[in-house]
Amino acid sequence: MVIDGLYYTNEHEWVKIDGETAIVGIADHAQDALGEITFVELPGIGKELQPHGELAVVESSKAASDVYSPVAGKVSEVNEQLENEPELINNDCYGQGWIAKLELKGQPELNNLMDAEKYKNFLKALD
Repeated sequence: MVIDGLYYTNEHEWVKIDGETAIVGIADHAQDALGEITFVELPGIGKELQPHGELAVVESSKAASDVYSPVAGKVSEVNEQLENEPELINNDCYGQGWIAKLELKGQPELNNLMDAEKYKNFLKALD
């Protein structure tokens, strides 16, 4: 499943730009490939990130995987529900399974990200 209105990375993160805030999570393809999510290491509030900077770590029954920030910003909020319910990522990766919110530093650089249509084509090329 790919959601219109979001931007995606080659590493299967998504970002929703909402004014001066970016909401970040992992895409359906990534959560499916990882299998049952068992633990999420959330970033600290105030952590400064550049694009492709390590945002979080998601662990599953299959592997541990780094989650990278699609945009530059400062962590303003984390999804604390994931500490006790990491499976929210499996159940609702684009909704309740978001990982962090970032306070954007200026205009986000979206040229290196894919819109929904480009991401769908990217996924087809992986098959």
